[in-house]
Amino acid sequence: MDLNFDLYMTDVVNQARNEIEQAGYEQLTSPEEVDKVLQQEGTTLVMVNSVCGCAGGIARPAATHALHYDKTPDRLVTVFAGQDKEATQQARDYFEGYAPSSPSFALIKDGKIAQMVERHQIEGHDVMDVITQLQNTFDTYCDEK
Repeated sequence: MDLNFDLYMTDVVNQARNEIEQAGYEQLTSPEEVDKVLQQEGTTLVMVNSVCGCAGGIARPAATHALHYDKTPDRLVTVFAGQDKEATQQARDYFEGYAPSSPSFALIKDGKIAQMVERHQIEGHDVMDVITQLQNTFDTYCDEK
């Protein structure tokens, strides 16, 4: 591979990681971290991050702005598809009944999948559509803060 491309991709990945962390999401980079968080009682929103355009242009902005709401999950976490492969696979094991999809969002309640927003519900949609989907999920499964 070209060294310039590798450096570029490292910058893109770091920017994507930083953007979601600044929004309040915890990076899970190992299967053990995933299990420790997703097996807890309560609600956890998992954002499956990626470097694709719909992640940067739609999913990450929606992940940030959906949190300006009366009801939000107890925990916010992210795994990075294509980067932290083992952690991402471990998280996907909790998404029973859903095919791998990135970017995507999964709401886990008491260790079980409650709701999923898949790539086809993100890509080609308006950011506000995705925010609305997430906030409707929060209304259904999360307690008021």
